[in-house]
Amino acid sequence: MDHKNSHSASYAAAGVDITAGYRAVELMKKHVARTRNEGCLDDVGGFGGCFGLPIAGMEEPVLVSGTDGCGTKVKLAILMDKHDTIGIDAVAMCVNDIICVGAKPLFFLDYIACGKNVPEKIAEIVGGVAEGCVQSGAALIGGETAEHPGLMPVEDYDLAGFAVGIVDKKKIIDNTKMAVGDVVIALPSTGIHSNGFSLCRKVFDIDNNNPELYVAREELGGKSIAEALLVPTKIYVKPVLALLEKCSVKGISHITGGGFYENIPRSIPDGLCAKIDKSAIKVLPIFDVIAKWGNIPERDMFNTYNMGVGMSIVVPAEQVELALETLKANGQDAYVIGEIIANDEEKVIL
Repeated sequence: MDHKNSHSASYAAAGVDITAGYRAVELMKKHVARTRNEGCLDDVGGFGGCFGLPIAGMEEPVLVSGTDGCGTKVKLAILMDKHDTIGIDAVAMCVNDIICVGAKPLFFLDYIACGKNVPEKIAEIVGGVAEGCVQSGAALIGGETAEHPGLMPVEDYDLAGFAVGIVDKKKIIDNTKMAVGDVVIALPSTGIHSNGFSLCRKVFDIDNNNPELYVAREELGGKSIAEALLVPTKIYVKPVLALLEKCSVKGISHITGGGFYENIPRSIPDGLCAKIDKSAIKVLPIFDVIAKWGNIPERDMFNTYNMGVGMSIVVPAEQVELALETLKANGQDAYVIGEIIANDEEKVIL
């Protein structure tokens, strides 16, 4: 697209450089190209992203959508001047949600609001988005970068997006077949993921750029707190899709904000409860550090963070070994953390 005649000195004087936007688009195109799949119909730069629906073999295709952002994790990325992984978080928060319904992600669109459009930084952010799309099999078919001078400091930005997936209606995971005796499997997280950062900011004094954030720590395997916090969210799409082909999955929970107490109940029907063996949970070191530094009660930790479990999956007891083997064969470690019991008052017990 030719932008040689498109420039506005007046708009630039007001704080918006539209030529920087064109430059950013050109820089990000190589990242977007990595995500193209069979449904892509056009290139980035138009007014709408077009995608051909792969509905062959489906009796009643249903579109499933999810939208989210990275929360205040972006603040840490800005402080560390590291912008190449935060986009993975944006994609993960969306695609991990729609896979809970059994939907295969088709495409993703991002939205970046910034105080000042620095093309190289925007391209770096989009590079992370593209990596998340590659990991989930989604195509990055469009997005928007908006410069907001006066509303945001020049170095600040925020990132959000949405994903659309597809599933045959008869294969939607709706927990109606869950029963007493089913088993709860944990898929390990990579760390904090993208939730609970407001508490992290308070505990570690992140807003004041606490120098202790950048000290290498033995309890974190030599990483600094900042590095451990910024590890991108795990994307579970491909191993879960493989599992759905092999096992009768009865419920999936993406463990995000609200931790175990808020998210696991969302996949449990009335009259049943997930009884979790807390001692079986492989808690990551970063959560121990948060609890110690902030003097956070265990109950609050499990009601805020994933504690090392990014996703829980319920399968029949007779399929546990097959489920664990299938997940492992697709690059995903997993282990049992509980079972489904009868309970009319609670949906999760730790």
